[in-house]
Amino acid sequence: MSDNRQLRVRANLVYLGVVAFAVAIAVQLFRIQLVEGSQWRQKAETVSTDWRTVQPERGHIFAEDEHLLATSVPEYDVRMDLATDGLTDELFRANIDSLAWHLANLFGDRTQGDYRRDIIDARSRRERYHLVKRNASHTDVQVLRTFPLYREGRFKSGLVTEKRLIRARPYGRLAARSVGYVLRDSAAMAIGLEGGYDKWLKGVTGRRLEQRLAGGVWMPIGDGVDPVPGSDIHTTIDINLQDVADAALEAQLRHNGAQWGCVVVMEVATGRIKAISNLTRTGDSTYVEAMNYAVGEANEPGSTFKLPALMVGLEDGLINITDTVDTKSGRVRYYDRIMTDAHEDKYKKVTVRRAFELSLNTGISLAVTKAYGKDPKRFIEGLKRMHLNESTGVMIPGEPVPTMRGPGEKGWSGVSLPWMSIGYEVLLTPMQILTFYNAVANDGRMMQPQFVTRITRNGKLTEEFEPNVLNERICSARTLATVRELLIGVVDSGTATNLKGAHFSIAGKTGTAKIARNGSYKQHGESYQASFCGYFPADAPKYSCIVVVNGPTMSGYYGNMVAGPIFTEIANKIYSNRLELQQERTLAAVDGPRTPVSLSGHAGDLRIALAGLGVATEVSGEGEWMSTEAGDSTVVLRSRTILGDGTGLVPNVLGMGLKDALYILENRGLSVRVQGSGMVKRQSIQPGSRAGRGSTILIELT
Repeated sequence: MSDNRQLRVRANLVYLGVVAFAVAIAVQLFRIQLVEGSQWRQKAETVSTDWRTVQPERGHIFAEDEHLLATSVPEYDVRMDLATDGLTDELFRANIDSLAWHLANLFGDRTQGDYRRDIIDARSRRERYHLVKRNASHTDVQVLRTFPLYREGRFKSGLVTEKRLIRARPYGRLAARSVGYVLRDSAAMAIGLEGGYDKWLKGVTGRRLEQRLAGGVWMPIGDGVDPVPGSDIHTTIDINLQDVADAALEAQLRHNGAQWGCVVVMEVATGRIKAISNLTRTGDSTYVEAMNYAVGEANEPGSTFKLPALMVGLEDGLINITDTVDTKSGRVRYYDRIMTDAHEDKYKKVTVRRAFELSLNTGISLAVTKAYGKDPKRFIEGLKRMHLNESTGVMIPGEPVPTMRGPGEKGWSGVSLPWMSIGYEVLLTPMQILTFYNAVANDGRMMQPQFVTRITRNGKLTEEFEPNVLNERICSARTLATVRELLIGVVDSGTATNLKGAHFSIAGKTGTAKIARNGSYKQHGESYQASFCGYFPADAPKYSCIVVVNGPTMSGYYGNMVAGPIFTEIANKIYSNRLELQQERTLAAVDGPRTPVSLSGHAGDLRIALAGLGVATEVSGEGEWMSTEAGDSTVVLRSRTILGDGTGLVPNVLGMGLKDALYILENRGLSVRVQGSGMVKRQSIQPGSRAGRGSTILIELT
């Protein structure tokens, strides 16, 4: 066979093969499209649909007075099904121009022409899930439902609003880190109270049938199982006091150019946290709530730890506050290290009492070393008896266990005992230190820090949290009485005399600690941490507080000057707003107040009475009801908010006389029972609680 003939045969074979292949494809397409079409369409529908999880609405987080600290607010993606059967060409053309104009005016992000062009293009492509606007608010969605075309309803207009819930904090940064947050779609990453109480807040997820479209987008196509919203938690946070603490902390951090700081206010008897603020300096020198230092940052506390160190010796009978120690003019050698006092050459031989009041490192370390130098393990055991080696179990994730090494453990050396006695080689968080000081104020009873008092669902109580005792008695009554005297002495004649107040007494301890970097304190540009921890009023403690300021770079670094002013500002605010504290002081005063102390009450009545007595008044704020504060020569009248009718919340009548208290409570529909006479001291239903009309409330007067 010639070469040409062979080529023609091969070409014909290739041609026939191509034709046969094309015919096979055509036959297959015909069979799939017409014969098996319905079967494959049904299968495709099944493959591209799925039951998907619908997240529930998280519960609210309330402050003590029922103000919202955190809540879930809806956010929407606005989309259009431009291939829906009800959207005819006539309806679309008649409304597209007007719709585009309304969208441009509502959102202001694009022109009318941009909106019109995008929607027309999507219509030409028969898009089933065209995105019109992301992150629209609930108000926006309510408005756009009235727009041309959209007002025709979902099936005629193709309008689809995809709702999701985002977490909002109405008070911004106030207690933001402690309230916490949940990373979107990741409840396991919740921090703060959001994480600690997630099992109550999160609710139960639902299910919804959705269809997957091009690009991996899922579109709801049917109903399903609705999610169950979470429960609400009611915290101990006093939002007004929280504002004071936050502002005072920021002002002092700015004044001192500090890296970060924190403050915690605790109710002595219950351990309830009334305020907590944690501020960090950013690159542009602003302060934000970025870390919860109070709960999660363990540092060497410095001189505030001298209290438990001394208490161990007092409890074991190995140290007496009248003992004398020779401080060697504030310079004592322990092996290869020299311990110094803040003011060398000023003090030599002093009593242990005076060493504590003046926060002399050498004096305290000498007393502890003399008592426990031959048996340091006994000293560590004494600290552990007071539970200082244990975390508090506060219901906020991230609390570390205190670091407290003993003899024979890695890191222990010959200088560990003296340095531990002054707050080094031990790590505790500010919350753990405060919990200990609060126990001293609470007659030795150590309370667990508490952030939440109750759980409710739809306004009904489902769970209640009583104060939790961690240790019934941290030491003997004798030791307790001694150290409470010492803490008063720190303010009266020691390192914190600048904190003495005219109206009430403060007890506490200053702290100034060097901050170790990479295991060393001897570095260029030493950094310090200043602190003050204490309670007030000293003779009948009601509140305890700790302030920590880390890395001050201006205006000094001592605890009394850096942290102390924050403590006093907060204490003064609490005292001026807690009438029961003023009343107790007035009743206990020997000489009596310089100006009359009146009860809270009706503004008009107070003005008339004080004017009749010839007493000058100073008015702060406006309103029908006033609280009073006696000054040197005037009585200050401060506006007092009384919950309005229809709220269902019980008013606060503490500090009022019987006449005004009865008027307010009975006007709220409550049945009032009265015990005693004078000023309202207690009310059986807590202010801000919900109570139906006709509920009985007992008020006790003293």
